[in-house]
Order: sequence, then C-alpha cells, then structure tokens
Amino acid sequence: MKNNRFLSPSQMAWQRYRKNATGMISLIFIILCVLLAIFAYYIIPDDTPDANTQILEISTQKPGFGVDVLLVPKPVRPEKAGFLKKLWSGQPSAFRQIPFDSLKVGETSTTVYVFNPEHSGEVKTEVIDHEVFTTNCTDSTNIEDFVVHRRFILGTDQFGRDFLSRIILGTRISLSVGFIAVILSVVIGLFIGGLGGFFRGRVDDVVMWFINVVWSLPTLLIVIAITFALGKGVVQVFIAVGLTMWVEVARVTRGQILSVRETTFVEAGRALGFRNARIIIRHIIPNVINPIIVISAANFATAILLEAGLSFLGIGVQPPTPSWGSMIKENYAYIILNDAYLAILPGIAIMLLVLAFMLMGNALREALDVKK
Repeated sequence: MKNNRFLSPSQMAWQRYRKNATGMISLIFIILCVLLAIFAYYIIPDDTPDANTQILEISTQKPGFGVDVLLVPKPVRPEKAGFLKKLWSGQPSAFRQIPFDSLKVGETSTTVYVFNPEHSGEVKTEVIDHEVFTTNCTDSTNIEDFVVHRRFILGTDQFGRDFLSRIILGTRISLSVGFIAVILSVVIGLFIGGLGGFFRGRVDDVVMWFINVVWSLPTLLIVIAITFALGKGVVQVFIAVGLTMWVEVARVTRGQILSVRETTFVEAGRALGFRNARIIIRHIIPNVINPIIVISAANFATAILLEAGLSFLGIGVQPPTPSWGSMIKENYAYIILNDAYLAILPGIAIMLLVLAFMLMGNALREALDVKK
C-alpha cells in the first residue's frame, strides 16, 4: 500500500471517502439509480413511451397481480425503434391489450370475456375477427400465440398502468432536474461569486446586494413565479429550479476567493501578466472547488424536492410523463383507502434518493476537509 505522502490530494480524499460506510452505500445507490434511469426502457415491463399503456379493466390492482392478456394487432404498426431511440423514448406498442377471464375460439372469430375483477355485474365481451391477426401481424391463426400472462409486481394505478414501470421512469425526471439544476447553479454561482470576490470594491457591493435580494425571497415562490412565466413542462422546470439555487454557491465562492486572491501564486500570476480570467479559472477556482462540490450534493437533493413539489402542485412535469410528485398527486386520495401504497411508494422513492445525496454530501465534506 502506498504511503500517504506519495498520494495526490484527490487520492487521499477518495481513500477517506471509501472509509465512510454510509457515504459508499449512498454512492452505490445513486449509481444504481443513474443506471436505472439511463436504461429504463430496457428494464421496465412496459417499455412504451412514458410507460403509458392504459388498461382500465385492471385499474388499482394489488402488487403481485397477474392476468392473461390477448394481444390484438393495431391497424397501423409502429416502426421498430433503434437502440438510441428506444433508450430515449421507448418503443410504441404494436398491440392493443385486452385482459380476459376466458376465450371462446370460433372458426372465424374469437369471443373475449373481458376480465372482471369483482366477478359480479354484467359480463363484458368483445368479438375479435381472426382477419385482424392475419392481416396486421403474421400468418398465424393460432390465438394462443397472441395470449400472454402479465404480472404486475407493484400492481397498477387508477388508469391500469404498470406501477413499477412508472416508478422507475420517474427516476429519470428527478435525476435530470437535479443534474441540470446543479450545473446551472454552479456556473452562475461561480461567475457571480467570482466577480465579487476577485474584484471587490463596488463590484463586490453590487454582487452582494443582488445575492442578498435573491436570498431573501422564498425559493419555492421564485420557482413557481418562473414556472408561470415560462409555462409548464420539463424544460421549464429545469430552468426554474436551476435559476434559484445559485445563491449559496455564489456566497461560498465569494468568501473563498476573498481569502485566496491574496496568496502568493495569485500575485505571481499578476506579475507574469496573466489576464484576470485566466487567474480566476485556472488558478483560483481549482483551489476553492471543494466546498462547491459539497454544496452541489445538497443542492441536488433540494432540486429533487422542488421538482416533486412543483409536480404535486400541477405546475411541473405534465402527464403522462411519470414524475414522483405527480404520481403522489394522482394517488393521494387512495391513502385513506386500501391502495395507500400508490401514494406512499413514490414518497419513499423521493425520500431514499434525497437521503442518499445528503449522506453523500456529508461524506464528501469529511473527505475533502483540508484539516484532515
């Protein structure tokens, strides 16, 4: 094993981070969530866009529910999506799905006795002509080739959609909003904080006045105002959340640069004739980046909560795009019924992801502590 005096600061920080059990567990959990988000459409049972296959006959079924489904070819078959297209937006289904209790196969048509969860009331039937299968799909006339058994691990929501698929796809929105928000906050915060800390004087006074004004306003209200101004949608949420989280980054950056700008290597840069932009970007920021990394982990968690709150209020991500906040909104009425898990599971997902980023931030703070 190498002696610590032969390791770079980043290697020493990584060694300290590895010794933090909660930090490593949170990092592994976050990596798994990122992989789930990226390859979601290759993992989830319902790989249609937004996992939005609605089968109203099987709405609000319990976890572990299974049913036989007849796949009826659609009149127009969608093109098969390539690897990247499916990775991004999924594969449109070529079949209409009919859950059934039993089938009565005739010579030219099949009578489908549609699934009846309560086994009471009028029995719904649907007659499917065999020409639908031979014309739109294959030459097969064997109905059994179009019958599959579907199992819903987490049950279905009120629209009969696979709940597990929706939960996994919701990871994409949360991580995307957090990532974009952190990037925007770091870029804006470093720029504004760097200006105030490096140039001081009137520039610093204006910067601090602007920071204090924004800091005094409630973050959620600013996000809601920006969302109303830009409109509803995923991109608008990215921008709104990102534009409200730079203040803390700017304050920390300004304070760090105020202490670093008087050091010898900065004076040497000025003596060599380096431009201010080069001194700030190449010499000062790398020496003040550690606390920014810690703040970014906390901002990531805050961005996830803000997105969930906006979606719950109906001004964030719009249906049918799955978002944990909108899933809670759609199903919170079931909390007092027997299907409370429809609202509780998205809440648990938010809690776990936010907790993972907060624990990672704490571990990063200890690992990057220069006093150690």
